[in-house]
Amino acid sequence: MAKMVARLEDKERRRRPSDQELMDRAGELSVKYLDGRARPSSVRWSSNQGRRWGSCTLLDGSIRISTRLQGMPSWVLDYVLLHELAHLLHAGHGPEFWRILEVYPKTDRARGFLEGASFAQDDPGHVTSDDGDD
Repeated sequence: MAKMVARLEDKERRRRPSDQELMDRAGELSVKYLDGRARPSSVRWSSNQGRRWGSCTLLDGSIRISTRLQGMPSWVLDYVLLHELAHLLHAGHGPEFWRILEVYPKTDRARGFLEGASFAQDDPGHVTSDDGDD
């Protein structure tokens, strides 16, 4: 029984990285995909992101990641981290910003996953006829 509990606790730790592990992962992603150019001052979980998955404060270089991402696939969390890291290099969401993110091979897949998760969290029983892009 103790072995099973230890395995479950280990699994839980992997699913919910600490703030330091988030910071470390952001550094790894910056090196791997952005040539190390994006250097946040801090990366932390945040429970007050509202509808956002993450946010970046350019003034101090801090990144906040929504606790709603805890337990989601690692490639989704990596995308959100890269998205916020990209803001350290380009402030807006214009063409240059999206070019920066093209280096991550799971960008489209992660965006689709997050759109579905947002829809389910907003009102899973409500279906609209609007299928336009936002």
